[in-house]
Amino acid sequence: MREQVGGGGLSWRGRLQEVLDQPRVQHGITALIIVNAITLGLETSDAVMARAGPLLLALDRAIVLVFILEILAKLAAQRTRFFRDPWNVFDFVVIGLSILPATHAFSVARAFRVLRVLRLITVVPSMRQVVQGLLRAIPGMATTAGLLLLAFYVFSVMATNLFGDSFTDWFGSLGASMYTLFQIMTLESWSMGIVRPVMAHYPWAWAFFVPFIVVTAFAVLNLFVAIIVNAMSSETVAESSASAHADSERLLHELQALRTEVQALRHELGATQRGPFGRTTPAE
Repeated sequence: MREQVGGGGLSWRGRLQEVLDQPRVQHGITALIIVNAITLGLETSDAVMARAGPLLLALDRAIVLVFILEILAKLAAQRTRFFRDPWNVFDFVVIGLSILPATHAFSVARAFRVLRVLRLITVVPSMRQVVQGLLRAIPGMATTAGLLLLAFYVFSVMATNLFGDSFTDWFGSLGASMYTLFQIMTLESWSMGIVRPVMAHYPWAWAFFVPFIVVTAFAVLNLFVAIIVNAMSSETVAESSASAHADSERLLHELQALRTEVQALRHELGATQRGPFGRTTPAE
């Protein structure tokens, strides 16, 4: 809820937040993030730095200064509410890494300046919605990952017992079997590279590998896709509900302000229609 002062007007914090929420400001920040991503990429080229290094560094500092001013403005407008938004905390940490001193102790952290590019997620609603959908899908994905791990363990034990004696590099141990089966699950050189050589020694080996591929590569992995799609659909519905709630709150604030103005107008009108002795004078 925005702060209000007497007469239904916004405080300076509310006006500052309105400025920050303006599409022009958001588009400007997005453009600066893209430009900064390009400059950070150009800084990796020795030839480009030899020709335009000072210009790129000056541009980088100017963009970082704008980002710092944006963060300070958000802190001034939102105060403690700033840290209740995970996206604001993410921006704060990323910008904080950008202003670390360029000393040897912080040289590794300074290398993470490119994380500023990830701020596109916070300013582009569609990207933010995708990330929130992925985060919402984590509990369901954890259950599916457990199911996949269980299938891997069962098939790995079977593969070690069936093929370990003849193909020690691929199935000589439980770990080797799990790695080989992971390669087969990704369908990377699984037929000519692994399965057909095994079938040359064990003609019935297809009866093991085909069910494994069907269970893991087709069934379980498609469960991941279904969970993610469902989570993103739920996130879209949640975003729509939140937007509708925000619109209704804004309309309620406007109606309350209008009611206050109407009451003040009635009071003034009643005062003008009264005579000096409290009598009501007829309206002209």
